[in-house]
Amino acid sequence: MKLNDITRGTGLEQHGITNANLIYWTPPTAVLYELIVKQGEGLVSHLGAIAVKTGHYTGRAANEKFIVDDPSCHDHINWGKVNRPFDPVKFDGLYQRMLAYMHGKDLFVQDCFAGASPEHRLPVRVITEKAWHSLFARNMFVRATAEELEHHQPAFTVIDLPAFHAIPSLDGTNTETFIIIHFAKRLIIIGGTSYAGEIKKSIFTILNYLLPHGKQVLSMHCSANAGEKGDVAVFFGLSGTGKTTLSADPKRALIGDDEHGWDDKGVFNFEGGCYAKIIKLSRESEPEIYETTRKFGTILENVAIDTMSRRIDLDDDSFTENTRASYPITHLPNIVPSGRGGHPNNVIMLTCDAFGVLPPIARLTPAQAMYHFLSGYTAKVAGTEAGITEPQATFSACFGAPFMVLHPSVYAELLKEKIARHRVDCWLVNTGWSGGGYGVGSRMPIAHSRALINAAIDGTLAAGEFDKEPFFGLMIPKACPDVPAEVLNPRNVWKDKAGYDETARALGERFRKNFEQYKGYVSEEVAAAF
Repeated sequence: MKLNDITRGTGLEQHGITNANLIYWTPPTAVLYELIVKQGEGLVSHLGAIAVKTGHYTGRAANEKFIVDDPSCHDHINWGKVNRPFDPVKFDGLYQRMLAYMHGKDLFVQDCFAGASPEHRLPVRVITEKAWHSLFARNMFVRATAEELEHHQPAFTVIDLPAFHAIPSLDGTNTETFIIIHFAKRLIIIGGTSYAGEIKKSIFTILNYLLPHGKQVLSMHCSANAGEKGDVAVFFGLSGTGKTTLSADPKRALIGDDEHGWDDKGVFNFEGGCYAKIIKLSRESEPEIYETTRKFGTILENVAIDTMSRRIDLDDDSFTENTRASYPITHLPNIVPSGRGGHPNNVIMLTCDAFGVLPPIARLTPAQAMYHFLSGYTAKVAGTEAGITEPQATFSACFGAPFMVLHPSVYAELLKEKIARHRVDCWLVNTGWSGGGYGVGSRMPIAHSRALINAAIDGTLAAGEFDKEPFFGLMIPKACPDVPAEVLNPRNVWKDKAGYDETARALGERFRKNFEQYKGYVSEEVAAAF
């Protein structure tokens, strides 16, 4: 391949970009590696992955995300602290300054798709000023074939300029950093942050608007896998709860690790890659993901690397707790190549309970499943957002409130209908603390969580006996293979039983207070499910 085969001097006029220097069009991974090194953006590690730094932001800049308040979407957006409105005129002014900034610069373009379903996939174009961000987009989205590239017309475009900074007093932003979605113009602009996760989550956000609102397809912040017989399980959960880890099971094929849709045919992956948190990653506990950190094409974000030997240290958190690996899903040995599966047999809701009072697994009634889906209780884990340095208890509707554009009841109603129609078993799994809260107890071992989930999926738990605990009304299994019986009831492993009771009551009150906002949208059965 000659350089001219992947570069052009023009071609982005439809986006208003007419004065760039050199444009690299959907360059392959090897070319991007060469450019990343040449431009000083990263180092090739001794086994082939490329190590990069994201600078000031090592997690999402949650407070800098906006949606342009346009008549076409105004009545449908769930405006508030998550979905902040942005002035259309301010957007146009900011975008014009971005166009001027790109004058004479080299740019990287990735034409790809979001969504493995042929019926629902979205043609996407990602334009970046960093070669490694272009590789990130290449890893994370569904790659287009050579024939598809010939006719690719983006339905949405992301323009990502980390070195461009807003002027808050002029542009109407909170800070110099911004992530702004314009649904009417089918455009996303990002500036002031090198954290590549903003690209991925921006596309997820628009799918969370387009699919449920326009097509009645449920969009989900979840991972998914399939057994040998085709049985599908989905794993809801925020970052740090174990979606990627627990769905990458050697006995089950991975459909996807973070974002999916559920239509009349089943589930389908939105992405073509994985974005795994890898701090203190263990070869013994997570062998499949561990191996990806040693492969050509993998991006290692904020991972410590020896500049002489080029050896990486996955235990080093000196840059951030939120070290990440971005890699194409084909780096994993056991996947569903199509990115599609049937209707789920099991829905698993993952929570990282920082208080250590929720059981490691509990069976949910359909009403309880709706209650916990709308509650979305977990703890924000260190590093996943700017300013988060230790776990903080939070309620995040649909286990993904930062990315949900419509009212949470829209997603809940779609899930409720699908659970009922396909007779899905639902489970709540706590991957957080046991034996005490953060600072006293310890994280639930991955091996225990995996054994409990496997027993839920294969029917072992459903066939056994359950106890109902008094604080949350949850049904706890009495036994599970390969898991000590005393661990199943969290109160048993607290030394201070009175302290457990007090903490459980306090958390229960937080649940009830949080759910007040949803009582007008759910049935009496769901409202009373706690």
